[in-house]
Amino acid sequence: MQPNNPIAPARITSGMDVDDLVCALDGCGFGAGRLAQACDIYEEMLNDDSATKFFGLAGAMVPAGMRNIVSGLIRDGHIDVLVSTGANLVHDILESLGLPHYKGSEIVDDNALHREEIDRIYDVYVPDLHFAHLEEHLLRVFPDMDDHISIREMLFEIGKSLTDPDSILRASYECNVPIFCPAIQDSMIGLHAWLYRQTNPLNVDVFADFNEFIDLYFDSERSGALLIGGGVPKNFILQGMLLTSKGFDYAIQLTTDRPESGGLSGATLNEAKSWGKVSKDAKSVTVYSDATITLPILVAAVRSRLLSV
Repeated sequence: MQPNNPIAPARITSGMDVDDLVCALDGCGFGAGRLAQACDIYEEMLNDDSATKFFGLAGAMVPAGMRNIVSGLIRDGHIDVLVSTGANLVHDILESLGLPHYKGSEIVDDNALHREEIDRIYDVYVPDLHFAHLEEHLLRVFPDMDDHISIREMLFEIGKSLTDPDSILRASYECNVPIFCPAIQDSMIGLHAWLYRQTNPLNVDVFADFNEFIDLYFDSERSGALLIGGGVPKNFILQGMLLTSKGFDYAIQLTTDRPESGGLSGATLNEAKSWGKVSKDAKSVTVYSDATITLPILVAAVRSRLLSV
């Protein structure tokens, strides 16, 4: 195969906006070129009115400061279905209650942090006391829930209880965008729900969401997925396609996970084609980089393109 597409070195000039920068990277190799390709695919996905937009949220994105980006995408109509880890939703609630995360350092005496009742997420600190306030809030919300409820319905009720417009859960409630959290037990929300139901009626049916979730695939003419990290959200979104004869038409993955271990988090989108989760003609790309860098750039660049149309 003879090469016919020469590398075009990036040219950086004063006064460039984010999209100018992305366009300057379009002719580059490695992660730079992949990020530019991701922006092109994401723009096309958002402009495709027939496509249902799935968003997978894994990793400590909310503690790192990415919360407003996600809630903004919901309010802009750029997310039709959100699948998240429970942890991101826990930290969304904390922020909504006025309980901030703090910039810290990864080079620290963690035993000292433990004595001071401070929890560390890489270079982000969270006081233990925040989680006591979280419990107090959830204990005010749980009694208003039906005895038998799905995970999505439970998250809807929690979102209803919040007033912060920047909250992911609140934006989901106001915009009627479903949030699915198939591993809710693996979070403080799940832990407190379990503790509450030891003495109170609360039956969260973990299978009740499936009909609604799978119907979204069958009802979609076309579909796209933006996957932040991997984990359960990525697998849950991709495996839904197995019950249909379709595959995702657009797929973008922003991750630091590698495929060599065989885990789903690092599995390539090409591998997903072998399962039929991503269509053979899909427009897809994986950008290997810290998603706290690539997600803001992706959203900012594409948002400016949409506004300029």
